[in-house]
Amino acid sequence: MLEMGNEERFLTETGLEARVANIVEAVIEDLGYRLVRVKLTAMNGQTLQIMAERPDGQMSVEDCENVSMAVSPVLDIEDPIQTAYHLEVSSPGIDRPLVRKSDFERWLGHVAKLETRVMINGRKRYKGTITNVDEENVTFRREQVSDDEDENFTLPFSEISEAKLVLSDDLIRESLRRDKALRAANNLEEGEAAANDNRT
Repeated sequence: MLEMGNEERFLTETGLEARVANIVEAVIEDLGYRLVRVKLTAMNGQTLQIMAERPDGQMSVEDCENVSMAVSPVLDIEDPIQTAYHLEVSSPGIDRPLVRKSDFERWLGHVAKLETRVMINGRKRYKGTITNVDEENVTFRREQVSDDEDENFTLPFSEISEAKLVLSDDLIRESLRRDKALRAANNLEEGEAAANDNRT
């Protein structure tokens, strides 16, 4: 099983987005979260979107507020973006970007869209169900196979430039199931902690 604690992202930003990521990542990790992605968009003039998550993959509105309050003053001091912008901190969402090897492990059996840095077997865009993850590669099963293609294909992590889950009924159901299980586990832990406090 891949480590999910301080595991580095294999998909990282470039240019100005990389500079912002270098500034905020340590701040986010110090709070106990993990950076997923930094993206600058033209929305509302200019928006800096920072995606983050807890190590268990969850991210509440309160968590987003905690991250926003921590990174905002650091960005004001470092001032990496010379023009006015809106800061938006969000969760990765259900159809999330896949940026760590453990993301692929966690979502085995679900469909992902990928883009590679260079042409591999005559194409750069791929789509398939995640079937296997090892240290260097991820294997997928194609949904539609042409005569000259194998059903399964393997891509090295080093060649993937973009990857995200594809929204589906199965993915939504699984996300809801995991969220419910995590909430139940957290409530159980809180109940046990309260019981221990009452005994002391």
